[in-house]
This record gives sequence, structure tokens and C-alpha cells, in this order.
Amino acid sequence: MKTDKEIQKDVIAELNFDPAVNQAEIGVEVKDGVVTLSGHVSNYPEKWNAETAAQRVAGVQALVIDMDIVQPTLSVRSDADIALSVEHILRWKTFLPENAVKIMVENGWVKLSGEVEWEYQRLLTIEAIRHITGVTGVSDDIKLKPKSNAGSSEIKAVVEAALKRRAKDAAPNIQVAVQGSEVKLTGKVLNWSERYLATHSAWSTPGVSNVKDHMVFTR
Repeated sequence: MKTDKEIQKDVIAELNFDPAVNQAEIGVEVKDGVVTLSGHVSNYPEKWNAETAAQRVAGVQALVIDMDIVQPTLSVRSDADIALSVEHILRWKTFLPENAVKIMVENGWVKLSGEVEWEYQRLLTIEAIRHITGVTGVSDDIKLKPKSNAGSSEIKAVVEAALKRRAKDAAPNIQVAVQGSEVKLTGKVLNWSERYLATHSAWSTPGVSNVKDHMVFTR
């Protein structure tokens, strides 16, 4: 098991390794496996890339984000201008039904709501606006409203089969419970990669409208 100092060293190394992150701007503290990232970054993509880089490091149990975005003057845009850009990007890149996603922008922070049929549509929506100049963050309140009428037992079987295909080593340690269209995952995983594979398997299953992640890391 890694010590906090070893985790801190590895997180700093991973931040340095990622060309999309300026590690000199980011502070790293670790306590009981919980990593806190602090400091100032110049845009939202850099903040997101720093979070993702830290999650790749083995031994990280949880992540606390205390980073601020300080945009260059030329990158600052009005909320109305950002909202218009978001509308255009969603129209060009997501092919969602008109008015499926509602947009609100406050101080550069984009808040998304509405309903889509599939999890990949929700993720594609967030990815499409992440790199828009002036965006300082994204809040996702998009709901899934699947058309599938699959029952709980069918959903459970599909999720478990997907886990065995995608995360064979982790699958025996993950328990799947289904109530209606909601999936609850419990058990132990080794790292964020296994956790992602498990949750993505659940979200990708037809008929699922919500996934509760109660998995913990093996230390």
C-alpha cells in the first residue's frame, strides 16, 4: 500500500507527464489517500485534465478540487455570448432533438438540464462544450429517460454480463442491485479505471435511468 508521500509524488509526476496541464500552477496535498488539488489554472479544460490525471494514479482514494480558473483578459466573454456558443456547438456536434437540453450560464459556469435517452448523449453534450472559450465549469443535471421497457432482472443480467466482458478481474468483487430502472453498484475496485468501467457498463445498459456508485477502493 502506498504512503501519502508516495501518492503525492506520483500525482505530481502524472501532472508533469500530461502536456495539457501546467503542473507549476497546481498544488498537491494528500491525506489518507485523499488528494487535494489547489492553485490557479487558465481554463476549464486544463482543470478537467488535471482532475483526470490525478485519478489515473494508483492509490488515490478520493479527489478534492480547490482550483480556481483565472482566465486571460482576451478569454473573458459575456454569459449571453457563451450561451449562444453552447447552443451552436450542441446543434453541430450532438444531433440531439431540438430543446432536449436546456442551457443556463452564470459567470461563465454552464448549467445543463433536460432529458436524453442514452448516457452517451449526456456525455457527448458535456464534452462538446468543455472547450468553449470562456467556460469556467459545467453542472450536469441532464436526466436519462430511456425508451426501453426492460425489467429489473433483465437489466441486472445485462450489466453483469458487460462487467465480465469489460472488467473481468473486478467483476467478481462488484455487486449489482437493480430497482426499477436504477442500478446500485457496491463492492471493491482496485483503481479509477475499474470504477469507470463498472459505472459505464451500468449507464450503457438499455433501460437504466440512474446509477448509484457505492463502490470503494481496495487499499
